[in-house]
Amino acid sequence: MSELRSIELAIELATRKRDEFAKAVARVEKTLQFAQNQMNQLEGYAAETDARWIRSGSEGRSVEMLRHHYQFMERLQHAIGLQSGVITNTGLQVESAKRVLLQAEYRLAGLNQVLKTRQSDLVLVERRREQRQTDEFAAMLHARKTHPSRTGELP
Repeated sequence: MSELRSIELAIELATRKRDEFAKAVARVEKTLQFAQNQMNQLEGYAAETDARWIRSGSEGRSVEMLRHHYQFMERLQHAIGLQSGVITNTGLQVESAKRVLLQAEYRLAGLNQVLKTRQSDLVLVERRREQRQTDEFAAMLHARKTHPSRTGELP
């Protein structure tokens, strides 16, 4: 039974690790969703700013205002580019965390299979032992019935 207990302890540990990895995946996915929401906000703001600029018309604006607008839009596009990098890196982290989780799930499934096999083996050994005892008892009974004088019993 200590052999089964060690496997059960390994399963408990593997289950805890798998659960930790699942939580890590959830955290990284949440971070990715947050980064994507920020990207959507940046892109929406850029589109809204451009639309507002176009609606108001460029007539009567100074060169300085045009330069300011283009610099602002350039900085906004730069921020969008940086956010795109954040999304890419976070996406890679999600993939990596999912791979680690999958490996943990495979390990846990393997340990569960080992436990099931060992339990089946123990049941088989126990059945064989019981069968051997039954066979020995039947042989003794048969010997008593066929040769009562050898066992010291009278018919």
